Amino acid sequence: MMTEKTILIVEDEETNSLYLESLLAINKYKYLLATDGEKAIEIVNNNKIDLILMDIKLPRLNGLEATKIIKKKYPDMPIIAQTAYAMSGDKEKILAAGCDDYVSKPIDKDCLLKKIRDFIG
Repeated sequence: MMTEKTILIVEDEETNSLYLESLLAINKYKYLLATDGEKAIEIVNNNKIDLILMDIKLPRLNGLEATKIIKKKYPDMPIIAQTAYAMSGDKEKILAAGCDDYVSKPIDKDCLLKKIRDFIG
């Protein structure tokens, strides 16, 4: 049975987006894909999105800036940041931008799926 939950994948690296797409599809989530922050904002404004997987390092408008803009309009939108840069201080920056949680790359699928279920079931 297909869930009615739609997840927006915001990711500019094709390998990473294909991995996330297959992970979500196997777990019966619908998904949309944006390759930069501006496209992500456009998709959120024009579709019913239940959760966003937001890459931080993006072309044009980065993930933290896109998160701030999305959270202004949709304060309850769950956003899980995905970052390859889990340096000291990054967690604080990510949460300060409005992300609800984050996963570091390479992404642990069980960890990510648990976080998704915690937010949207």
